[in-house]
Amino acid sequence: MHAWEIMSKPVVHVTMSTPVREATAALVDHGFAAMPVVNRENRVVGIFTEADALRCGSGFNGVVADFMTSPVEVVYMDADVDHVARQMLGDRLRCVPVVEDGVLVGVVSRRDLLRRLISSDDSIAGRLRSVLTDYSGSGERWNVRVADGVALISGQFEDEAERRVIALLARTVAGVERAELLNQAPA
Repeated sequence: MHAWEIMSKPVVHVTMSTPVREATAALVDHGFAAMPVVNRENRVVGIFTEADALRCGSGFNGVVADFMTSPVEVVYMDADVDHVARQMLGDRLRCVPVVEDGVLVGVVSRRDLLRRLISSDDSIAGRLRSVLTDYSGSGERWNVRVADGVALISGQFEDEAERRVIALLARTVAGVERAELLNQAPA
């Protein structure tokens, strides 16, 4: 697998002349730990991180060029994902800009790397568990497994009305096509 297959795009980025306050707001608003800094030709010249923003202090005075981390490590679109993961772990990087001919085309984050390790059914099951925990107040009442969009939910149900509610709640989760309620733990 290659970087271009898992990278996030389009890329939220800033320029060296972006005010620190604006760049920090972008980090917070998008939930990013870091984002690339580019020049006029859209070439990566640095990275602006949460740590860089914290170094600015509460005044947030200045521009990104005054606080960004530079030089920055980049990877090419055809970089092997396992190599990218080792690079990120070894250098304790939260994200790595992806370039083509030196121009920013994407970003590989830790989350992008983790996404490839789980199936979409795993993600759906996690969201469904969260919905059921919100409903019941306990994450241990039902066991959940999802296979090809079919949610298998087992555990103790108060009555038939609760079974119907649980089945309806399950179908509100994106990706659940059908819900099956079982009296024993799914295999």
